[in-house]
Amino acid sequence: MEILSKLYEGKAKEIFTTDDADQVVIRFKDAATAFDGKKKGTIQKKGIMNLKISALFFQLLEKEGIQTHYLATLNDRDMLARKLSIVPVEVVVRNTAAGSLAKRLGLEEGTSMSLPIVEFYYKDDDLGDPMINHYHIRARKMADDDTVKEMEENALAVNEILTRFLKERKIQLVDFKLEFGLYHGKVLLGDEISPDTCRFWDMESKKKMDKDRFRRDLGQVEEVYEEVLSRMEGSNK
Repeated sequence: MEILSKLYEGKAKEIFTTDDADQVVIRFKDAATAFDGKKKGTIQKKGIMNLKISALFFQLLEKEGIQTHYLATLNDRDMLARKLSIVPVEVVVRNTAAGSLAKRLGLEEGTSMSLPIVEFYYKDDDLGDPMINHYHIRARKMADDDTVKEMEENALAVNEILTRFLKERKIQLVDFKLEFGLYHGKVLLGDEISPDTCRFWDMESKKKMDKDRFRRDLGQVEEVYEEVLSRMEGSNK
């Protein structure tokens, strides 16, 4: 496999083409952003930790029957993945009120939901990734109904799998964001699953173990990323 040219660069990752038209290399960066890019910084070794965490999650999900773009970990920062045509809709699953959900519904942060809440957001940085619903998706032809249904069903299945896995490691899965894409007509899970895209709390202390520590200037950002990885690898079960 040979890396050819840069295809895309986002806030946290770079994507490169390869000599296989169906495969790309995703490079994880240490750059950190929040509030639609208004706050910027660096989290030391974030790229290394997020790659390892994402790879572990993708491997777990593949074993449970969820198809993903993950193929292999090439080195500390590079992931080999299937090249997807990304659906411009982020799927968010919320188990506990936190962040924008707590504000919108007037709930105290930490309030448990009686069932998982699924939300859709339009992937557009200039618009601030606004919340949308099935009608917006259908009207703007962002994805067909079958694709949206499969994305929603997969997101809820991912929630069950990760909640169970993380509970064994004393981590509460508060909420998370997923991105999906099409690969030769199949809907696959893409992007990453990490403390950048999830809210993780310690089940006992409720300590935040994710990018909220960067967003809210809580400190110990690198340490909690390392702790999540350590627990996932089994040393802190």
